[in-house]
Amino acid sequence: MWDETDLETLVLADNSLSEISDRLGGLKRLRMLDVGHNQLTRVPDNIGDLDGLTDFLYLHDNRLTSLPASIAKLTRLRYLNISGNAMAHLPDAIAALSSLIELRASDNHLTTLPPSIGRLSRLRELHVRNNRLTTLPDGVGRLTELRHIDLRGNPLISLPPQLAALPKLDKLDLRWVSTLGSPPWLDDLEARGCVVYR
Repeated sequence: MWDETDLETLVLADNSLSEISDRLGGLKRLRMLDVGHNQLTRVPDNIGDLDGLTDFLYLHDNRLTSLPASIAKLTRLRYLNISGNAMAHLPDAIAALSSLIELRASDNHLTTLPPSIGRLSRLRELHVRNNRLTTLPDGVGRLTELRHIDLRGNPLISLPPQLAALPKLDKLDLRWVSTLGSPPWLDDLEARGCVVYR
């Protein structure tokens, strides 16, 4: 399979895989890679060599605790799903994914998001449901394309008021959050048409 260097789509989901060959980096024409629903504990370090990866990268429902720094090279990637793993933090390398439109990191062990997340200037959807977040970095205020943020099931105690200034935010999901008071700017968000679920 690793000799099929013209592949543009590779789906290896639901195979109980515990590792992926480092030869993955040779599939330079891949636009979409799905290795979700496996038992991976690591992603090959040379995943950053897949500079043709533009559409989707599915790494969800594995046993990952980290991502390789080389992921920063995937500057054309638009969709990343790392939900359902065991990550305690997101690396700063995520902030280099300058084309990212949707980031899914739900059902992990995240206690914080990197302040550099504000560099994802094209991000429209951020899904971090069921983590351990108590707040968000002020950098989210720079996500001016953000439409939808899912914070369900986090033990939030505060939210940065910068969220209220996001011009395109139209859905803020705070369901199953029992630890957060109601900041006054939530009313302002709703008044301008943003749907706030709480």
